[in-house]
Amino acid sequence: MSAPAAQKKAFGKSTREVPHHTQKAQKWYPAEDEYKPKQVRKSIRAHTPRPSLTPGTVLILLAGRFRGKRVILLKNLPQGVLLVTGPFKVNGVPLRRVNARYVIATSQKIDLAGVDQAKVDEIASEKYFAREKADKKKGEEEFFKQGEKPEKKQPSSSRAADQKSIDKAIISTIKKEQHLIQYLASSFSLRKGDRPHEMKW
Repeated sequence: MSAPAAQKKAFGKSTREVPHHTQKAQKWYPAEDEYKPKQVRKSIRAHTPRPSLTPGTVLILLAGRFRGKRVILLKNLPQGVLLVTGPFKVNGVPLRRVNARYVIATSQKIDLAGVDQAKVDEIASEKYFAREKADKKKGEEEFFKQGEKPEKKQPSSSRAADQKSIDKAIISTIKKEQHLIQYLASSFSLRKGDRPHEMKW
């Protein structure tokens, strides 16, 4: 037998083995998906603020109602939240909480020695910023007032007093440094050709 004929005979036989699956496919499937509980992370990671976010630092807000405004950091709160103030008399920003991700820390710092820290700790609590439950109006009075503009919410007298007490100590410190009030009152904005990554804050 010639060599080509022997090769054809050898390659003609198939020696491939088909693997047999031990697990057979299911003949039926449930009509509804089986409920699987969500895997929730049990431990909450403690937030570590950036080294530049220290009390007294002047920040620039990047988002929200007061974006572009310069504010003063009063305290770092849990979960990356900051307690800041304008002061309100200087630029109209009241005591409020902001997300640390949406602020730029500047090199300007203000001494908070005259600020009552006990009052700051009281304001920083969750109860202080909790929303009040509004009473649901029913009947004809609510129906006829649908087209009217809603009344503006006025701050409570206690919050206004807290704002004045905090701002009073800060403003007295600000006045000692020249042009600092004008700096806080002005809004931050970028113009054509500005390069934020090359700026020194």
